[in-house]
Amino acid sequence: MDLETILASSCRRKMLKTLWKLGQTNVMELVLKVNSTYSQVNPNLQILEKEGIIADRHFGRMRIIQLNKENSKTLLLLQALKTLSAQNAKTRKEATM
Repeated sequence: MDLETILASSCRRKMLKTLWKLGQTNVMELVLKVNSTYSQVNPNLQILEKEGIIADRHFGRMRIIQLNKENSKTLLLLQALKTLSAQNAKTRKEATM
């Protein structure tokens, strides 16, 4: 899957931004942070995991998710998110002037 397709989903963008800020989190906290539902987040987690962008660990029934920063795709996605965030901030600033 190409980077554009990965970033096309607003849910995936929110998930990636949240993981970028938090470093790691459990699935239900991620659901709450992105203001979504488990049924929307879980398929997106599966896509990101299949692409090697996230990694997970299990502690009993708890599933901890984090970005796989060793994957070059992850680094490119983070760079794209930073660029988009900077552009959005600039656009908001210009709109208030």
